[in-house]
Amino acid sequence: MYTRITTSGGRSYLQLVEGHRDEEGKVRIRVVANLGRLDRLTPGKLDPLINGLNRAVGRLENTADEITHDPARAYGDVFALHELWKGLGLDRALGRALRSGKRQLDVEALVRAMVFNRLCAPDSKLGCLRWLETVAMPSMPDEITHQHLLRAMDALMDHAERVEIELAKQIRPLVDRDLAVVFYDLTTVRIHGEGEVDDDLRAYGMNKGEPQANGGIARQFVLGVVQTADGLPLMHTVHPGNVDETETLQAMLTTVLQRFPIERVVLVADRGLLSLDSRSSGAIGSSPMDDDALTTLADQGGRKLEFILAVPARRYGELVETFRGLAFDEAGLAEARFSGHRLIVAHDPLRAAEQSEKRRARIAELEALAERMVGKLDAQDAGATERGRRASDRGAYSRFTRAVAEAELTRFIQADYVADRFSWSLNEAAIHEAELFDGKLALLTNAPDLTPADAVMRYKALADIERGFRVLKSDIEIAPVHHRLSERIRAHALICFLALVLYRVMRMRLKARGHAASPRTALDLLARIQKHTAHAGKRSFHGLSKTTPEQLDLFDALSLPKPA
Repeated sequence: MYTRITTSGGRSYLQLVEGHRDEEGKVRIRVVANLGRLDRLTPGKLDPLINGLNRAVGRLENTADEITHDPARAYGDVFALHELWKGLGLDRALGRALRSGKRQLDVEALVRAMVFNRLCAPDSKLGCLRWLETVAMPSMPDEITHQHLLRAMDALMDHAERVEIELAKQIRPLVDRDLAVVFYDLTTVRIHGEGEVDDDLRAYGMNKGEPQANGGIARQFVLGVVQTADGLPLMHTVHPGNVDETETLQAMLTTVLQRFPIERVVLVADRGLLSLDSRSSGAIGSSPMDDDALTTLADQGGRKLEFILAVPARRYGELVETFRGLAFDEAGLAEARFSGHRLIVAHDPLRAAEQSEKRRARIAELEALAERMVGKLDAQDAGATERGRRASDRGAYSRFTRAVAEAELTRFIQADYVADRFSWSLNEAAIHEAELFDGKLALLTNAPDLTPADAVMRYKALADIERGFRVLKSDIEIAPVHHRLSERIRAHALICFLALVLYRVMRMRLKARGHAASPRTALDLLARIQKHTAHAGKRSFHGLSKTTPEQLDLFDALSLPKPA
């Protein structure tokens, strides 16, 4: 059955006809209905018939209205993050901590939006608003302003302690009660702005990993992160930019031991965090916090605190005789005693040879430079002249001294200027002593049952927290910070920490399933799943772009439901 337009008397008519075969098998056309003159048929007359037919076969109604489409919005990435957020219970944690009968603001939703923004398209709070216009964020208020985001940050800090306690409750089931190897490290976060405020976190200090033109000094705050051996962030700390690193340790450990029911804690920290300045007492900190105080702190509740620390390079000079007497096993491991604790040393012959050769090559280059200088001075004294500025022993001495300092080899090469003559010499004893430490990692621990191999393995895993800092500074873009008030800076740090938790959980799940994608790659791929909205008159139609097998595989790897 179909429609047909016929012409009669110069006019066109619309008919409903069907074809059939007669007794002879020939095709005949039978008119089922005459629908009228074509020029008099309006949409209002035809739509009821068309819609009736559509309803009979379960299709959408027909419309004569113009169909318009809203701009497509990214959906797959924010949907996945929202499901992960709910699955970890972060919505409930923030909801409990921020519950208020007076506040009309949905703080949990606004914080969630800022956290997701750090993972998907990190930007300022104004940039976050622009980003929200391009994504189909689940469960969001209809209207969001810049002031709403700032008020949400203030509410977050008004209940900061309760928020962090509730977050710890959600993370706690993921932590091993029997043994938690706790990694702790600090990084610095650059801040813009020159003004001063009360209790200002913004202080000038040595910037880590981001050299500045003024010798590495930058206005900043210090961020500490605690994580498990599996890479799960447990908590974070925020300190003024000029804080002594050792001063942050006691407060961090106190909080970790309070919030997480850990029976045994092995603290793994880098050589820059703890020092060994009080050898006689076995202290592990330049502040009043020593190993006895740490152990007393951990013993509350019957727990035991142990540590694995790298011996600071500045203390290697005290290990010369110890290193000379070490006997390494087939795995390149040896053990001795230092500062009242177990000293574990790992030796990598290939790396040792590489470091020694590199040092010798740099020394040889400087010797060649010195030889050329002396040769020019001798030739000049013999009457030979060259174009250009006349050389002098004082000038050669200054130039060579500067070159040695820039190469950081002043321990091994000494320039001299005696009786107005430039000369130099090598300190072979210092070179041989340096080669004694090449390719070696020296660790100090009080853990009695850890094998040397286990101690080295756990310390090397500390590099994972450094990768976490790189994620914070690259993918999440925690810096530079443009906030002025200390509480806003703390709120920004907490938002970035929550983003890091989601990132690390994604990474753990992808790794567990053997998936090669990084969280960044996964989110970029899922963002291609878009939500589309079309309008026809007063009606709106919503749909999703078709998902690819690769995208569906990511949802499986992340243990998340698929969008419908």
